Amino acid sequence: MRRAAAVLAALTVVALLPAAPAAAAPASVTWTVQPATAAGPDGRRWIERTLDPGQRVTEHLAVRNLGDATAVFTLKAADGYLTDKGRFNMLPSDRASVDGGTWIAVPPTVTVRAGQTAVVPFTIDVPAEVTPGDHPAGIAASIAGAQGTVQVESRVGFRLLLRASGTLRPELTAGDVQATYERSWNPLRPGRLRVSYTATNTGNVRVDARARVDGVTTELGELLPGGSRAAETRVDGVWGLGLVRTIVELQPTIPGESAARPSATVTVTSWVVPWPQLLALLAAALLLAAWRLRRRRLASMLARAREEGRRSAVA
Repeated sequence: MRRAAAVLAALTVVALLPAAPAAAAPASVTWTVQPATAAGPDGRRWIERTLDPGQRVTEHLAVRNLGDATAVFTLKAADGYLTDKGRFNMLPSDRASVDGGTWIAVPPTVTVRAGQTAVVPFTIDVPAEVTPGDHPAGIAASIAGAQGTVQVESRVGFRLLLRASGTLRPELTAGDVQATYERSWNPLRPGRLRVSYTATNTGNVRVDARARVDGVTTELGELLPGGSRAAETRVDGVWGLGLVRTIVELQPTIPGESAARPSATVTVTSWVVPWPQLLALLAAALLLAAWRLRRRRLASMLARAREEGRRSAVA
């Protein structure tokens, strides 16, 4: 049961840190990496620390080899980011870190015997001139291998939520706001407004982003500082009768807090020609004109008939 639970934990971390296919590593090697104390794994899924500028702390990680042979794992730290689908990842080995990943000093390798767990200490050094807020990073153990003629790396790791103390500034901005009206050709039914926009975290702390467009709320998920996410909201029941004014409101909430922070709003105005209603009015006007014309003709025919009747009576 413990072995099965460890495998499940490894798969969970792989989901947090997508990497090359597992076939890149020896088939017999399966491993997990998780936060730990000096005594061993402590149950944390990630490491979350708020540190002062210039502060240095020591943390631990545990690498467990679930395979049937001794393996040498490469240990690396790197800046963290969110993928387009909102999953946490860390920069690949061929990209240099410039933020939280540079604060972490970890031994380059660790050798773990089959079925054993190795606890590895590492340090986090916060720069003295660091800006307040979040500086996400990740740390992973990997094994490189060949897949055909291509050298690939399979890695498993966890997330480090590093925050420098100071004033937190949750802030979202909306860009590339566009509104498209989808009309209903039934003049008695309203259409739909499709509003696309990009939410960007311009603050210094990770936030849970929420968008509200004309009363319709959309959860955009987590955004790290500097991160963006394209989104679209559809608003039903909109009458396109000329000027259509749309307000996009973004609300940031710091994880762990219940109240949303002050929101940012963007207003977009578009002109919608009410073709179904105009055509309906035109059809009604034509029917009315035809009815009046027919009525005049009928009145004229009746008048002529009366006149002819009078003439016949006189004769």
